[in-house]
Amino acid sequence: MQARELRNLSDADLAAQLDNAYKELFNLRFRLATLQLTNHRELPRVKRTVARIRTIMRERELARQYAGSPQA
Repeated sequence: MQARELRNLSDADLAAQLDNAYKELFNLRFRLATLQLTNHRELPRVKRTVARIRTIMRERELARQYAGSPQA
């Protein structure tokens, strides 16, 4: 998924996508260890997806934090 598609998801949907990405990453690593992985470019793709999701979640967390704090 692209970042703009992820930004349109709710927090719960984003958490579900992160969970799915971690499961997929685990399965890919398992297939790599058992020499069943044919396309090695899948690993960086899923890692990048995890990073995108975590970045968007952190952006939202910081936005909520700064939206609630009084200005100096």
